[in-house]
Amino acid sequence: MDSVSFKQVILVRTDIKMSIGKLAAQVAHAAVSSTLNCQKAHKDWLDSWLEQGQKKVVLKVKTLDELIEIWKKVKTAGLPCELIKDAGLTELPPGTITTLGIGPAPEQIINKYTSHLPLL
Repeated sequence: MDSVSFKQVILVRTDIKMSIGKLAAQVAHAAVSSTLNCQKAHKDWLDSWLEQGQKKVVLKVKTLDELIEIWKKVKTAGLPCELIKDAGLTELPPGTITTLGIGPAPEQIINKYTSHLPLL
């Protein structure tokens, strides 16, 4: 799989207000949770991604509906992914969906679902 490029994408909702620290924590939750998901389902993808330097891209979505729509598509496609819901201990109400981690997975596959989104 060395000829295949791997990456992880984190989608962040921009319709909710989060401090920089909160946003960073939510992105970290998504990255770790999605990586652990990948370890169970696609260990070979994880190994290749680690060998290639752990490429990550953080993109923005405008609404919860947009995030959920993409989550459903990548989940149906069999990509490792994890929807992050905040515990509600600091800035957000409990259960607020903040981010979506996708991958690590082949870049070409992830791009089918995320290439239209702008960088955060």
